[in-house]
Amino acid sequence: MDFFAQQEKARKKTKWLVLYFSIAVMFIIAAMYCVALFAGFFVGAHNHRYFDNGQAPQFFWWDSNVFFYTVVGTLAVILGGCAYKIHELADGGGALAESLGGRLVASNTTDPDERKLLNVVEEMAIASGVPMPQVYVLDQEQGINAFAAGHSPSDAVVAVTHGCMKLLSREELQGVIGHEFSHILNGDMRLNLRLIGILFGILCIATIGRILMSVRGRNSAAPALAGVLLLIIGSIGVFFGRLIQAAVSRQREFLADASSVQFTRNPLGLSGALQKIGGYGYGSWLVSEHAPDAGHMFFGNGNPRPVFSMMATHPPLEDRIRKIDESWDGKFPHMDTKEVRAEMAKQAQKPRPVFMDGRMIVLGGIMAQDAQAPVKRYQLPNVGNPTPLHLKYAEQLRDSLSDTIRAAVREPLGATALIYAMLLSNDDNERSRQLAELEQRVGTSVGGKAAELFPEVSKIAAHAHLPMINLALGALGQLTGEQYDNFSHTIDWLIRSNGKLQMFEFVLQKVVLRHLDSQFHGARKPVVQFYAIKPLVPDCAILLSALANLSSNNPAEIQKAFDTGAPYLRSPDDTGLQLLPPPQCDLDQVDAALNQLAQAAPILKRNILEACVHVVGADGVILETEAELLRAIADTLDCPMPPLVQPN
Repeated sequence: MDFFAQQEKARKKTKWLVLYFSIAVMFIIAAMYCVALFAGFFVGAHNHRYFDNGQAPQFFWWDSNVFFYTVVGTLAVILGGCAYKIHELADGGGALAESLGGRLVASNTTDPDERKLLNVVEEMAIASGVPMPQVYVLDQEQGINAFAAGHSPSDAVVAVTHGCMKLLSREELQGVIGHEFSHILNGDMRLNLRLIGILFGILCIATIGRILMSVRGRNSAAPALAGVLLLIIGSIGVFFGRLIQAAVSRQREFLADASSVQFTRNPLGLSGALQKIGGYGYGSWLVSEHAPDAGHMFFGNGNPRPVFSMMATHPPLEDRIRKIDESWDGKFPHMDTKEVRAEMAKQAQKPRPVFMDGRMIVLGGIMAQDAQAPVKRYQLPNVGNPTPLHLKYAEQLRDSLSDTIRAAVREPLGATALIYAMLLSNDDNERSRQLAELEQRVGTSVGGKAAELFPEVSKIAAHAHLPMINLALGALGQLTGEQYDNFSHTIDWLIRSNGKLQMFEFVLQKVVLRHLDSQFHGARKPVVQFYAIKPLVPDCAILLSALANLSSNNPAEIQKAFDTGAPYLRSPDDTGLQLLPPPQCDLDQVDAALNQLAQAAPILKRNILEACVHVVGADGVILETEAELLRAIADTLDCPMPPLVQPN
C-alpha cells in the first residue's frame, strides 16, 4: 500500500462525497418544494373555492416565494444538522466510541482479555510508527466487530465489541486490528467522520418527521400528517445516505483486508475472524441506535443486509474470505461460545507461531549499548506501510523492555516519569540538581520514579526511544487537564534547564505536545493548504540545512549533504533553496518550518521526507540517532514511519 497515494486518494474522495451530498440535497429540496406547492394549493382551494370572477383556482408549478422559503428552510435543517454532528465529533474518535456505548480500557488493566487486546494494539502501533491509540470496548455488543476512528493518527481510537474481544483468538484479533490500522494509515478515518456528519444532516428531515408523528393530543392530526410527509421525503435522504456509505466504504474494505494480511503475513488469522462472524448467531450486528450512522466504519456489517446489494456497506463475507484464503471450503463453522473460550484458553498456553520469511536484524540489537550503529540502506522507508518484519520487531522490542518500563508506559503518572527520565542529564551533578527541582514541581513520587527509571532508560538504544514515547502517549492521554498543563510546563523547564536545546529534546517535545495538545486544548489540526512545493521552499531550506549541519562539522561535507537531498524536493524553481548557516536554521526556525510543512499535500510530504533521507544518508550510512530523528520529523508531518529494520 502506498501511504501517500492512499492519503491523496482519500482527500480527493472527499470531493465526490460533497457531490453525492449535493445531489441528495437537491432531491430533498425538490420533494419539499412539491409538497409545499400542493399543500399551499389545497389550503388555498379549501379556503377560497372560487375567485371573484367565479373561476376555480389554478395550480402553477413555479412559485418563486415558495421555492425561496423551501430552499432556505431545507438547507437550514440539513446544514444545521451537519454542523451539530461535526461539532459533536470534533474531539475525535473517542466521542464516537462513547456514543456507541464504548468504555475506555485502562492502559494498566490486568484483565486477561483486555491485556491481550492492548498487547496486540501496542505491537501494531510500534510496527507502524503511530502513537498508541486509546482502546475502547463496546460492552453491550455481543456481535464480532470493530472500528477505528479519528481525525488523524494523533487522536485515533480503536474500538472492539465485547464479542470481538472475548471470542477471537490472538491471531484472529491481530488480523482484525491490522485491518483497522490500515484505515488509520490510509486516510479513511477523517473521511468516515465527515461522512457521519453529512449523513446526520440529510437524515434530519426524516428524524423531524418521526418526532411529529409521535405527537399525541386533540390537535395531533395536522402534525401527524406533516410527520408522514416529512418521513416520506426523509426516505430520500435515507436512500442517498446509505448509497453514499456504500460508495465510500465497500472497496476500501477489500483494501484493508489485503493490507492486514500483508502486515501480519497470516491470512488464516483474518480468515478465521470472518468465518467466526459467519457462523456466530449475533454475527457482526450492533444493537446501538447510533450504529446505522457509523455502519461504513465497522470491520463487519453492523446492520441487517439491505435489499439492494448496491447499498451494502461491506462486501459479502464469502467474497472477503475467498480473496485472502483460497483454501476455505465455503462453510461457516458452528460457534459455541463455551467451546471457543475453552479452545482459546488451550491455545494461550502454547508458544505463538511466527509467520516470517528469513530473519531480522534490528538496528544495533534490541537493547544495544551502541547508539551509533549504522544503517546502510537509506532509501525512503515504507511510510505508512509496515511489514511482517516490523511486526516481529515490535513484538521483540516490547518483550525486551523491563517490567518497570512496561508498567510505566501503561500508567499516566508513570508515563510522565518516563518522559522526564529521558530528558535527565548524563552528568551526575547536573542530574542531581534537576531531580531536586523536579520533585518540587511534580512531587516526590513522580520525581522519585523518574530517578528510578533513568538507569534503565539510559541503557536502551536510541531506536527504542520513539516507540516508548508513542506507547506512553496512550497513558498520557488519560491525564487530567491540570496534570497535563503541569506536565507540559515541566517538560519545557527540564529541556531548558541545561541552557541549551538538543535535537532529541526538541523532537521529544514536538512529538509529545503535538499529539496531546489537540486532546487537552482543542488545538487546530493541520489542514492541506499547499499543493505546490514553491511556497514551501524557504521552509524546506531551513529543514534540510538543519539536517546537513547535524551530519558533520566539515563545511564541504555539509554542502554535499544538502546538495544530495535538495533535488528530491522536485522543485521546478530552486530560487531560495540554498544551504543556510546554523543561526538561520536553529531549532525554533525548524519548529516553525515543520508547522508549515505539516500543511502540505501528501505527495509533497513524500518529496520532503525523501529529501531529508538523502541529506542524512549522503555519507552512505544513517546512524541510529539520525534514523530516529527522521522518524520524529515524519511523525510531525503526520506520516507514520515504521522502524528501520533490515532483513538478512
